[in-house]
Amino acid sequence: MRLYQLPTGTYRTRAALAVTGGSFRDVRAFAATAVLVSHPHGDLLIDAGFGAHVGEHVRMLARVERAPLELGRTVAQQLDDAGYDRSRLAGVLVTHVHWDHVSGLDSLRVPVWINREELRYARSDPHGAVFRAVSAGLEIREYDLGGPAHLGFPASFDVHGDGSVVVALAAGHTHGSVVVFVTLPDGDRYAFIGDLTWQIDGITRGAERPWPLRRMADVDADTVRLGLQRSIALSRLMRIVPSHDVGAYGSLPRLTGPVAPADA
Repeated sequence: MRLYQLPTGTYRTRAALAVTGGSFRDVRAFAATAVLVSHPHGDLLIDAGFGAHVGEHVRMLARVERAPLELGRTVAQQLDDAGYDRSRLAGVLVTHVHWDHVSGLDSLRVPVWINREELRYARSDPHGAVFRAVSAGLEIREYDLGGPAHLGFPASFDVHGDGSVVVALAAGHTHGSVVVFVTLPDGDRYAFIGDLTWQIDGITRGAERPWPLRRMADVDADTVRLGLQRSIALSRLMRIVPSHDVGAYGSLPRLTGPVAPADA
């Protein structure tokens, strides 16, 4: 097994709008980064980053949700640049369906892995508009979060049945948002926590989103708070990666060449 980061760009938000106690003078680059999980039983992407038509996707947002973007290369372009064999890619496992996690599906003709609650949210909530556009015509691979509680989270799905990639229900940010736990053969462990917090401050000092942003961004702020507390407790055991913290991806290499066959 191997992990790779595929950064597709950033957008900028003031820290005061991202974490309680943040400064208006502190302008944060929010990552739009996908992670490739190479596994002997099939590779998966965690989220999809910015897509080829991200400008159109941003125009689908309410004006208050738009922010200046810095664009990189899409996941699809990076895979092709590296000579990656796309037949190995089993699909994109989305932590949740907000635009900055799914825009890149517009260039990836692969299945979308999603649970029932998140799919219901995606089909009905205004914040699912971009997902509805980019997933049109794609295979939806609905997985069941019927497995046991996992590391404090209430339900789970073991992707390969070997404990190496386990999806756990977080909820709160969206109805079916998830944490993806990855355990590598060398013992390194990662928790890709989606938007339980936008920045690593949420882990290092327990800083929640500011109250107005909690009301706007989360469907259940109390559940987000509980998931954040669980993630803080786990930070002593594994690397916690909030989706939008650029520095949190620092331990992951970039994809620069063909991926050798993964060993179990």
